[in-house]
Amino acid sequence: MARRPIRSAGGGDDEDVNVTPLLDIVFIMLIFFIVTSTFIKEPGIDTDRPDAQISEKIKLIALLVGISDDDEVWIDNEIYAIDEVKAKVQELRRETPKGRAVLRVDANASSETMLDVIEQMKQAGEEQIQIATEE
Repeated sequence: MARRPIRSAGGGDDEDVNVTPLLDIVFIMLIFFIVTSTFIKEPGIDTDRPDAQISEKIKLIALLVGISDDDEVWIDNEIYAIDEVKAKVQELRRETPKGRAVLRVDANASSETMLDVIEQMKQAGEEQIQIATEE
């Protein structure tokens, strides 16, 4: 007489772990963290900011413009001419309408370049421009 294989009461081969709900939860959490996180855009240079005795920490920065010590204007890791700043600021403002505009100027940059950039930013519609300093 031939022997039959012994099977358990649970059904045997059909017992697999269904990980689809787990993957759904992981993807939903990932989407939640991506949507709720705040991304800070860097200008592309590290500046030696001037010292200030009075400073205020800014929580929401929408626009960050940097001026290097050799008077190059940096926005989003790219160098722009002063006359191109207005168009770029308007473009970035359409992307992120809330938040403050911050100008990060190197301590050795010329004040003429800084004033030209501020004028371009004001022509682009920026009413309040903060200047980044060291504490």
